[in-house]
Amino acid sequence: MGRYLRPHTLDDALGAMAAGRYAVLAGGTDFYPARVGSPVVEDVLDITAVSALRGIREAGAEVRIGALTTWSELVATPLPRQFDCLKLAAREIGGLQIQNAGTVAGNLCNASPAADGVPALLALDAAVELRAAARRRVLPLAQFVLGNRRTACAPDELVTAVLLPGWGKGARSTFLKLGARKYLVISIAMVAVALAVAEDGAIVRCGVAVGACSPVARRLEALERALIGRKLAPSLSAVVEVRHLAPLAPISDVRGTAEYRSDAVVTLLRRALGQLADE
Repeated sequence: MGRYLRPHTLDDALGAMAAGRYAVLAGGTDFYPARVGSPVVEDVLDITAVSALRGIREAGAEVRIGALTTWSELVATPLPRQFDCLKLAAREIGGLQIQNAGTVAGNLCNASPAADGVPALLALDAAVELRAAARRRVLPLAQFVLGNRRTACAPDELVTAVLLPGWGKGARSTFLKLGARKYLVISIAMVAVALAVAEDGAIVRCGVAVGACSPVARRLEALERALIGRKLAPSLSAVVEVRHLAPLAPISDVRGTAEYRSDAVVTLLRRALGQLADE
């Protein structure tokens, strides 16, 4: 077995990362299943005691979600309606035991194409804060998750927070997931839609993201452009067209065919817009 470190401060954790290569242990919901039946041979940096990486707070015009914040903590935190899609996604991540242990940053670092938290964060214009011993940088989430199990995190860096801009009082969002059953299931397709609405009912900002239909979750920018300026009304769902799915690259696997996934995404998007209009 390799070395095991459990620092209590962020500086100590970053110092360890600068001195060697470590497998980072946070919630452990991906770390442990990947090593069932095998000895842990790599050096492990357990960051669960770094209290500075926990919690959700407002920081100026943005909301800062600490890297070690669990999905259960996120659900329990009072947040504006803008973040409804993220809370709905949080409730879909495994069972309650997984939600109690799994972390927001861990879901991003695992970089699964079917990671439930990614579409909601992507639709909300999330950015990822990365820290090393001598530097700090912030990347848009779309630039952080590079592919299946690949991120832009350097070997000496830790994800320290997820940063979300405020969209104003007229913002609302939702998240829909399709699986083979209701609970404890990997997504066939999922969508997140966030809208900011002016007092006259016109959409002034929106984010639409789809997961489990590409190597990484994708924003549908053409659909977003088509929605801007329209009034929030039941007819809004008719705006969605197959051509808006051009950024996606669904595959056929045991959970569904590529054609089925594409059809499902159109249906989910129309339902999501209909739900937001009904509110």
